Amino acid sequence: MPDTKIPDTIAAVDLGSNSFHMVIARVIEGQLQVVDRIKETVRLAAGLNADNSLSDEAQGRALDTLSRFGERVRDMEAGSVRAVGTNTLRKARNAKQFIAQIEAALSHPVEIISGLEEARLVYLGVAYDLDVGPERRLVIDIGGGSTEFVIGSGLEAHLRESKYMGCVVYSQRYFPGEVITAQAMDEAVLAAEQEVQSMVAQYKKFGWDVCIGTSGTARAILTILEANGWSRGAITASGLEKLRKRLVKEGAADPLKLAGLSADRAPVLAGGLAILIAAFELLEIKRMRLSEGALREGLMYDLLKRIMHQDIRERTVTNMASRYGVDFDHAGRVENTAIALLDQVRVSWELDEDRFESMLRWAAQLHEIGLAVTHAHYHKHGSYLVENSDMPGFSHEDQQLLWALVRTHRRTFKAYRFNNQPSKLARNGRRQAVLLRLAVLLNRSRRDEAVHDIRIEAEGRAIRMRFPPDWLASRPLTEAALHEEAVMLAEAKFELVIETID
Repeated sequence: MPDTKIPDTIAAVDLGSNSFHMVIARVIEGQLQVVDRIKETVRLAAGLNADNSLSDEAQGRALDTLSRFGERVRDMEAGSVRAVGTNTLRKARNAKQFIAQIEAALSHPVEIISGLEEARLVYLGVAYDLDVGPERRLVIDIGGGSTEFVIGSGLEAHLRESKYMGCVVYSQRYFPGEVITAQAMDEAVLAAEQEVQSMVAQYKKFGWDVCIGTSGTARAILTILEANGWSRGAITASGLEKLRKRLVKEGAADPLKLAGLSADRAPVLAGGLAILIAAFELLEIKRMRLSEGALREGLMYDLLKRIMHQDIRERTVTNMASRYGVDFDHAGRVENTAIALLDQVRVSWELDEDRFESMLRWAAQLHEIGLAVTHAHYHKHGSYLVENSDMPGFSHEDQQLLWALVRTHRRTFKAYRFNNQPSKLARNGRRQAVLLRLAVLLNRSRRDEAVHDIRIEAEGRAIRMRFPPDWLASRPLTEAALHEEAVMLAEAKFELVIETID
């Protein structure tokens, strides 16, 4: 892999369902020094229509904010900014088109992450904010569209859950017009308890030493509890009950007259409170401390680890390969061949970014995991395992690309399987797939082969492979397979020419 220069400055952008956050930090001897934080309330989740399409108005609010964010990060070097979308962008039917506009505003790529990956990153942000110790922490992050529950110790998340309930969604659903009644609050708490119930037994059995809250809802509630003398230094069950009674008493007061409550938090307070009450009751939480760390901080540290070649995705792939009994020797041969081919076409095929090499390596390591099911159609079984597994560190887009590479590494090459990627990444994904297919084919003997003298050139859809004298003649099975491959690639509009070096 080419050496990666550690940038002087990195940034994380959290495209949340309630607020957008951006953190910018200097990298000093492998440590982060935050130099700027920006937060703007966008209420993206409030813009989801009944058909789960994101309204033009919500998109406009978001792009207005991102034009300001873009001013700060637009000129930062590629790979130094990590932007992620969470629950609302996971759900929105028109997210793909909207994300293209976001990327244009930021001048950096945007990833959509799963709820479980969001939970991992939230925990990482909290872990770096607090002293790293042996105690087990239950971390709860109530966002605009989802709530994450994590138990971990040190820097490791052990249990992760993401529930589709958030302060914006619940406030809209149970407190329309910001009208708060006892019945509505009871219904909201009950609904949240039904979401949480499925994880209670496992979380209680695993246990924790301290409960930590993070992000806007927990911070706003603690501020209110302290301002009204209902709690000090932490959120308590008794404090939550006092706040619940006060909100019901205020009813439809606009604005709510409550010490410590900010104007932008008022419209979503009741929904967030209902979720937190449900968590306290079912998990029998007595006291919740706060952490300043959250998703954006977790993103920052995760990005720094990637830059410094401590990428959790490497461990994810290795663990997955071990779990499904992959032949590591053979996978290593395929990987080495794929990278040897890549090295010769990096520039002409525009695959010179580190991420393309990483994805090709991981696909090579996992291309045979489907054999754990059966040899017949093992590429289909393997792609199913990739698509449906929890893969820490991988964005939804990453996982879909890995799925497509594993799915297309043999048999008919159906190039449309990459169409769920943005156009340029889809094109590059198909090119990576060609390299993986050739690497698999060249290692069909499952023994060390002399592949280092094989030459490959590629320009557009034209591929030329040149072999040393007698190489093909001494391997008639491989030669026949290469000619069959040329036919299959032609169906995907690639032209493969096979030659012998004079």
